[in-house]
Amino acid sequence: MRADVQNLFIGIHMLYHAQQRDLTISDMQPELERHGYRVGDREVKAELERLTQENFLTSHGEGYSITGAGIEEFKRIQIKLKELCSEVLKPLDKGEAADVLA
Repeated sequence: MRADVQNLFIGIHMLYHAQQRDLTISDMQPELERHGYRVGDREVKAELERLTQENFLTSHGEGYSITGAGIEEFKRIQIKLKELCSEVLKPLDKGEAADVLA
């Protein structure tokens, strides 16, 4: 997976988990690896900082909490993901599959 796409997915995962509880680098790294992402502390911290700069998270010590703007952004992401998944997760018919493989 391209790094830019992976970073978007990681950000979505972080916003999701931030709704459940405060995030830390040490908690998020194994969670992301459980989902198949290969990330180090540096990448996790960079994404948490990016989300903080965009006002989706707020930092306090080593922890990060979701903001109101982060909750609203996550709701918008959910709507778009639902729409996207309804399209891209449909099985390809045989003609489409042959075109993709050609």
